[in-house]
Amino acid sequence: MKLPSSAGGNGPYMEVFCGIDQINRPLRNPVLTIGNFDGVHLGHQTLFDRVKHRAQDLGGESVVMTFHPHPLEVLSPGNGPVFITEHARKLRLIESCGIDIAIVIPFSREFARMSAQQFVKRILVEKIGVKALVVGYDYKFGHGREGDIEFLRNLGKKYAFDVEAVTGIKMDGKVVSSTAIRQCIQQGQLKEANVLLGRPYEISGAVVKGRDRGGRVLGFPTANIRLSCQAPPKTGVYAVRVEIDGKTYGGAANLGYNPTFGDTDLSLEVHIFDFNQDLYGKEITVQFVDRLRDEQRFAGPEELAVQIHRDIQTAREILTAAPRRE
Repeated sequence: MKLPSSAGGNGPYMEVFCGIDQINRPLRNPVLTIGNFDGVHLGHQTLFDRVKHRAQDLGGESVVMTFHPHPLEVLSPGNGPVFITEHARKLRLIESCGIDIAIVIPFSREFARMSAQQFVKRILVEKIGVKALVVGYDYKFGHGREGDIEFLRNLGKKYAFDVEAVTGIKMDGKVVSSTAIRQCIQQGQLKEANVLLGRPYEISGAVVKGRDRGGRVLGFPTANIRLSCQAPPKTGVYAVRVEIDGKTYGGAANLGYNPTFGDTDLSLEVHIFDFNQDLYGKEITVQFVDRLRDEQRFAGPEELAVQIHRDIQTAREILTAAPRRE
């Protein structure tokens, strides 16, 4: 299938095969990389760039293989990581990197039992016809993670495909990884996370009915976002950009429990600057640019409204100074 028109990239659509058996044509000299690619961060983008260059050299197609659900969700339910990027958004981000084809493997316990030898022979060679494989320097795969770079290179000689290992990229001495980014997000270090991602961290969700306090009580109407399984940032107030129907607006967001009103459920409420349309039921994307302060309890609505006014002014200043990275 092709990704829908909302996918985002500037080039041709990326072709998506949901399962190996859905591949309905021979792939042209495929150059492949394999991984979960949560976040599609700068390290992943480096891999994708190398895949594209190798494919161009071979007159072939660039291919990304990923998994859904995440292997840990299947092998250790309840113990998997919270995600930086939801699956559908991940595919759109991969497409925006200029990849030709994505193969999504429906991960299962049965698939997990496949040996590294079987995976290479049955999937990479016989089903895909891989000509070159580009992987991270620490890549391991197969049952019990028995396959490594040396194993792949030996099989590459046997089945006539090249293997290239790409070293991890570093920012300020730290290897860019999904784990490092997830930690930054959860600690409220959004500027640091955004540098490693190469774009703002974002949460997408449907606008739901809130308690109608933003406009009626405080004088600052808010859109209330239904939170998903993504990694939530540390509670607090943030300068954000909000994408609505392809247009981007500035805003200030509160992620937390509204202690002034004694709420107990985690909520994401966004005041969108210079915007007054009805958003109920609409899917919007909130991009976190910087953290302003901790969430705190105020004596009452009047004191809270004064602080919100200050937060909005600070957020406007931050957004004016911050370069926009899509």
